[in-house]
Amino acid sequence: MNRRNMPSAPNYTNAALVMGLVNLVWVFMVIWAKLGLLAVLATGYVLNKLINRIARAR
Repeated sequence: MNRRNMPSAPNYTNAALVMGLVNLVWVFMVIWAKLGLLAVLATGYVLNKLINRIARAR
């Protein structure tokens, strides 16, 4: 295969971020329907702490 004529890969970053947000919203809606708003707030807080821990580790 000739590597000099290969096109660059498409950038799917925005699509992945949008779909991640869509998935997060529907999961929060299910948690809210089953357990209530406090469970959603607690889940969001825990996710925020995990994201911050990963960011600090980098």
